Amino acid sequence: MKEYYSHETAIIDEGCEIGKGTKIWHFSHIMPNCKLGENCNIGQNVVISPEVVLGKNVKVQNNVSIYTGVTCDDDVFLGPSMVFTNVINPRSAVNRRGQYSKTHVGRGASIGANATIVCGHDIGEYAFIGAGAVVTKTIPSYALVVGNPSRQIGWMSEYGHKLVFDQEGFATCPESGEKYQLKSGTVSKIN
Repeated sequence: MKEYYSHETAIIDEGCEIGKGTKIWHFSHIMPNCKLGENCNIGQNVVISPEVVLGKNVKVQNNVSIYTGVTCDDDVFLGPSMVFTNVINPRSAVNRRGQYSKTHVGRGASIGANATIVCGHDIGEYAFIGAGAVVTKTIPSYALVVGNPSRQIGWMSEYGHKLVFDQEGFATCPESGEKYQLKSGTVSKIN
């Protein structure tokens, strides 16, 4: 007996591992040998290509395409109609299936609606990619990026609030009260 839910219109190919409590909604296609962790939510009209790996509690909104070569850690949010690529120089007449570039999305990262992640560029933990951004380089943990091409405009807390650092390089999340330090261009949470 399966321990996940899939709508009757969803297609799940052979060899997939789907975690307990995961929900797969209308007209979505999970292609061969994917691994989806526990408690994921796969919205309608989502395509997850062969061998994609999603961690636990990954939220995939409607109309998202996740191509081979992508891995997402736990608690990642993929906004409506965002897309990953997996070939840097696609041509219809040239088969490049063995040349897929990899992209890794770190724990807790959020990618906004209609954003595009150009393959081969990782997204750091808790990074926040604004709606419509086009990511053309690796994004550090906790970074806030927007635009086309994307550019960093600040730092975000794990709760999704913009961090305002004082002169000593310390900031506090207004929702959680958690403290962060900015040092040498890197943000870390202070325990």
